[in-house]
This record gives sequence, C-alpha cells and structure tokens, in this order.
Amino acid sequence: MANNTEIIVDHLSVHYHGNLALKNVSFSINEGNIVGVIGPNGAGKSTLMKAMLGLEKYTGKVTIFGKKIREVRKNIAYVPQRSTIDWDFPVRVEDVVLMGRYPHIPWYKRPSRNDKRIVNDSLRKVGMEDFANRQIGELSGGQQQRVFIARSLTQNADIFFLDEPFVGIDVKSEEIIVNLLHELRNANKTIFVIHHDISKVEKYFDQLVLLNQELIHAGSVKDVYSAENLKRAYQGSTTFIQEGKELVVVNP
Repeated sequence: MANNTEIIVDHLSVHYHGNLALKNVSFSINEGNIVGVIGPNGAGKSTLMKAMLGLEKYTGKVTIFGKKIREVRKNIAYVPQRSTIDWDFPVRVEDVVLMGRYPHIPWYKRPSRNDKRIVNDSLRKVGMEDFANRQIGELSGGQQQRVFIARSLTQNADIFFLDEPFVGIDVKSEEIIVNLLHELRNANKTIFVIHHDISKVEKYFDQLVLLNQELIHAGSVKDVYSAENLKRAYQGSTTFIQEGKELVVVNP
C-alpha cells in the first residue's frame, strides 16, 4: 500500500437552511485504500460525500491530489444512490456505460473504437456484457448497480465515490462489486464507500470514517471499529456486543 496522502478534508461544515448537517469534520486518506463511511441515519454521510465532490456548499477545505475538486474532476468517478436515478428513462445499458467516457471525448468527436473497447471491458468486469443492448429499466437492482459501477470504470479514474452501492442488490452482485473494489485497491486506486451494514466493515474496508454530524473517529478499521466509538456514534440507538474480535449488531 502506498502512503501518499491523497484526500484532505479540513474543518468541513455544512448547513441546510440554517440547520447544521456536518460540523468541523477533518481527516485525511492515503491512496490505495477502500474507505467505508459509516454512521446512523441522518449522520451526514451522503452530505459529506457530496461536499467533497463539490456538489454541496460547505465551509472549510477539501483538497484532492493537493488541488480543488474542479481541477481534478476527470480523475474522480461518482456512483450515486440508486434511489436518485430515473430508471424509467429509455436508454440502453451500453449507452449508460459509455457516459463514463464523456470527460475524455471532445464535444466535436464521436466515441472511438478504443472508447467502445473500454465500455465492453468494463461491462465484462461486472458480468454484464450480455446485457449491453437491454434497456436499463429492465434490469434488476443488482444488475443496475453493476452497470453504474461499469460506467465509473470507463472513466479510468484514480478515486471512486460510491453512495450506498449495496442497498437493494442481490448477493451475487454484492460479491462481484466487492471483489472489483478490492481489485481497484490493489491497482492503487482509492475508493470511498458509504455503507450501512457495519457488521461487514472488517471484510470490506481498509479504513473507516465514523460520523454522526461530527467526526467520531477516522483511521484504520482496527482503530475505528470499536464498541466505544460505535456507541458514541449511534448514541444508544443500537446495541453492540463483543463476540471474540467481531462486533455484532443486535436489534439495529
């Protein structure tokens, strides 16, 4: 694993109509890690991700590769929550994945053979090559998520932001996505994942950012994933018991 600091969040705060959503959140992430963003509902996880991407107004500072987001946007891929996407829009799977190439295609040019090759390779990596001509709305939730992961792959990005990628998908799709994320990590990519099932964090992630409007703790899974930190974040809404080295969620 590389040790170069890639993302720095410095005293980031977000307000909605005068109400505080995030307060003075600061942490840094080294390249070549899968980072899980966890916390209770309403903790500000999606707000944090959107602010880091420049999609939400905030105070404080966010730097990626030492630069502002607008200067490095081509190097960043974003997969939003499935619930925010209009799945009734009539578009083919192949065309959705091709959208990931748009930052690399001048407006006056058509997609090249190489662009189409990259699209096909990306569909193959998520096991969706046989669905290229299907309408996106005809697919299952897990298949749709895999298509959007494929779209992010076509960008040839260095950093990936995924907002709740495992919600409402089947076991096979989750396994494919997790394996792919680990392959990207091994290729020294950095992946930010908002995640709700904290029982799987040790299996999925290298580092964690634990939030509840304020930063509870950020660092390695070993340092963050403790009963004490989780109780602080969830404030008694969830009970945690220690079972060997694994924390088990009881009555979430």
